[in-house]
Amino acid sequence: MEPIRVLVVDDQQLVRSGFSMVIDSQDDMRVVGQAGDGHSALRTALKTPVDVVLMDVRMPGMDGIAATEQIVALVNPAPKIIILTTFDLDEYLMAAIRAGASGFLLKDAPPDDMLTAIRTVYAGDAVIAPGPTKRLLASVAAATPADPDDVAAFDDLTEREIEVLLQMALGLSNQEIAATLHVAETTVKTHVGRILMKLEARDRVQAVVAAYRGGLVQRHAAGATNQDEAAAE
Repeated sequence: MEPIRVLVVDDQQLVRSGFSMVIDSQDDMRVVGQAGDGHSALRTALKTPVDVVLMDVRMPGMDGIAATEQIVALVNPAPKIIILTTFDLDEYLMAAIRAGASGFLLKDAPPDDMLTAIRTVYAGDAVIAPGPTKRLLASVAAATPADPDDVAAFDDLTEREIEVLLQMALGLSNQEIAATLHVAETTVKTHVGRILMKLEARDRVQAVVAAYRGGLVQRHAAGATNQDEAAAE
């Protein structure tokens, strides 16, 4: 199996070298490039096949959010992008996902978390950094009006796929969804794959954002609240 090709983008050489050393120590991944700003990252991604980009936010010239947007728009196939930052701020979360990032991770996370994040977004199996991601999705729900295209897309989903999508929106991994729904993990993976295909989503994060934009999560939450109130009466 070919190793996961990683591009490390950060304006600090020591940070790039440290991340690269950790990544290259793994048998299933290798660093194929380093960049110190968004412009260099875009140039590298356009000429070098990349699977996953570790992207810093605050950089001179083109910052990480703008670089993410450009890479997703111009590179085909677009790599999965993990935003790395020292700032646990919702404004970065929102901007990163809107730009097309597949994940978000704080720089002070343990090295094993970074490696897991790379494998996770490459496989498309789970939403990383569940705490910040849940806050992000709540912000998306509050700030984004319903999109008719997202609403219409739900018509193609089966009841079970909608159930799985709602569990994804809670930040659950495939293993956790399987335990919750009492099905095999391979079954969940199949459902997730079909959900991504039907919603034309790059990954789980984009699918969950669509679920919020289409009002699916809000309607489910409202229904659960009404049931709880009825049971209490």
